[in-house]
Amino acid sequence: MWVELAKNLAKDRAQVVPISLFVAVLCLCLIIGHLLEENRWVNESITAIFMGCLAGTVILALSKGKSSHILTFDEELFFIYLLPPIIFNAGFQVKKKQFFQNFLTIMLFGVVGVFISAFIITSGSRWLFPKLGFVGLNVRDYLAIGTIFSSTDTVCTLQVLHQDETPLLYSLVFGEGVVNDATSVVLFNAVQKIDVTRFSSKTFFRVIGDFLYLFFTSTVLGITSGLLTAYVLKTPCFARHSSIREIALMVLMAYLSYLLAELFELSGILTVFLCGILMSHYAWHNVTESSRITTRHVFAMMSFVAETFIFLYVGMDALDIEKWKMSKLNFGTSISVWSTLVLLISIGRAAFVFPLSSLSNYMNRSHSGRSKITFNQMIVIWWAGLMRGAVSIALAFEQFTFYGVTSDPLNATMITITIIVVLFSTVVFGLLTKPLISCLLPHHTISRERSKDIKEDMVLPLLSFEESAATNINRAKDSLSMLIESPVYTVHSYWRRFDDAYMRPFFGGPHNNQSTS
Repeated sequence: MWVELAKNLAKDRAQVVPISLFVAVLCLCLIIGHLLEENRWVNESITAIFMGCLAGTVILALSKGKSSHILTFDEELFFIYLLPPIIFNAGFQVKKKQFFQNFLTIMLFGVVGVFISAFIITSGSRWLFPKLGFVGLNVRDYLAIGTIFSSTDTVCTLQVLHQDETPLLYSLVFGEGVVNDATSVVLFNAVQKIDVTRFSSKTFFRVIGDFLYLFFTSTVLGITSGLLTAYVLKTPCFARHSSIREIALMVLMAYLSYLLAELFELSGILTVFLCGILMSHYAWHNVTESSRITTRHVFAMMSFVAETFIFLYVGMDALDIEKWKMSKLNFGTSISVWSTLVLLISIGRAAFVFPLSSLSNYMNRSHSGRSKITFNQMIVIWWAGLMRGAVSIALAFEQFTFYGVTSDPLNATMITITIIVVLFSTVVFGLLTKPLISCLLPHHTISRERSKDIKEDMVLPLLSFEESAATNINRAKDSLSMLIESPVYTVHSYWRRFDDAYMRPFFGGPHNNQSTS
């Protein structure tokens, strides 16, 4: 008995040591990131990657070339513990006014754009990889590659852009980044359900059907969770009694929404993102002032630590000797494969950014208060989506490993190629982001794109029983005309009226004289 207990204690200590070392490196990374905070050329992602590479080099030397890891990556660890706080904070901190005013454009980039990009990357890789000498992947692998490398990481660009100076551009880049991640994961899950042995023309429609089902059911679950939390916090028996209970309820309900989505095989990312938006719009206004301040900082802190953790591991995994030895591709072929992927990513992104931006400008042509997307801004949006990050890494591990481990040379090759693409795009494109934006959007020529506040009649409803039928018919005609000419603005306008009249009195939220951004 005592021998068995001693063995368990020794095993526990062996597990604590690597965790302690990783946390120590994480703390060092945060300190160095703080010292480099004023340097807008190097962001937290690049700092974490460099620190990971440095720590991996030290571990590799101490282990005499056996391993560069402190911890073994597990995609379940990523999807269950690291990803939820990142996505929830993105929804919680989003500037809702700008997000929903540009909602249609964001959805075009984040949903339609992912399909276009995934199609180009899938088709291009299936055509070019065998010509480069990289063979052995099946249809599902190529489809997965298309979704893996369609997921973007816009952190570098967002750190350089100024939200007050370029609200339209910032809103589009930020909004697309979050919607893009959600769409990529939903599409990835839909691809996993494909029966590759019966691949036919109907398969495409089956994937679209699965995607729409996952998208809408996840949306309903996220909205329901956010509204339920807001209603509970607004009830007199609960509200404004304990900041600890208020914060705990918001955190647990958000996490529960994510877990329920994963349990029912839906999109946890989309669910928790919408839950975050609804909580910040309603529930946040139903808690005490101290809870409001605390939640902002706590959610941001959790997201920041999770992102740093992921990029730190990516830096370490880049020096994984076992995967490099397992890969049977020679150095030249490896460079050709990941260079081809970077090229396909660039082409796939350009294939939708410029046409969809032009479409957005055309749809908003009759709205004089809306800023148009200039050609230079289109280039910035295109560049912002060239970087790949945490979601690409996690999806690659889920597709090509089993709990972070693989014994297949083909899968090991795909993992190393994914890590190279993430490292190259984050470091090289990230370092070039500031000079590119400075060249395309000089500070002295940046127009203050603050959306002009269009005078809206927030009192008159769409229809009124107190007025004549002729008046109501004329108002309906005017509203229909507005909807055809400026669909996004019109829907947003009527949503604000409905929100003020029905939603906020029931679920809570700011009054009309408060900022809703």
